[in-house]
Amino acid sequence: MFDQKFPALLTAALNAPFAVDHEGHDFEPLDEFDSAEEITDWWRAWTDNEDAGEPPLRVFGQDGSGGQAAIWLRNPDTPIESQPVVFLGSEGQMAVLAQSLSDYLRLLANGVGPLEPVAGLDREPQPIPELVALAPGEPRSSEAILADAERLLKELEEFVEETCNGPFFDDGALT
Repeated sequence: MFDQKFPALLTAALNAPFAVDHEGHDFEPLDEFDSAEEITDWWRAWTDNEDAGEPPLRVFGQDGSGGQAAIWLRNPDTPIESQPVVFLGSEGQMAVLAQSLSDYLRLLANGVGPLEPVAGLDREPQPIPELVALAPGEPRSSEAILADAERLLKELEEFVEETCNGPFFDDGALT
């Protein structure tokens, strides 16, 4: 069992006035992390592995098709605020959105929604002043945040592949 309460930084990010519909990429933030039972049930279905245990993920939102935005507890000795933010799509898509919650908040402050790095950004994002004021640290470009996060993608893919029953296609989708 784990604490389902969001860290303050995530609460601030999800409660700030930003549109959850970014050019057709709908995002539904939760009020608290999914329970261990909910995330384990979803994980078993997503990986097609009924024997999979509770994943090191804390889901905080989803898209309309059931893809999950989550904090990936990659290192158990690191505070949750310093863990990567990932997206696991309903069709097997995988992306690391940010290396930490502060980078994720900075991405949102730059006007980039949580699904746009996965599905594509077809507009010129505009900074969101309320989120810019909340984002810790120095301003960073969305490109720099996403490039840093991309370095963790292979590790995420390996973690998922170890759990799945099937191999991956070259594009990262499950077979």
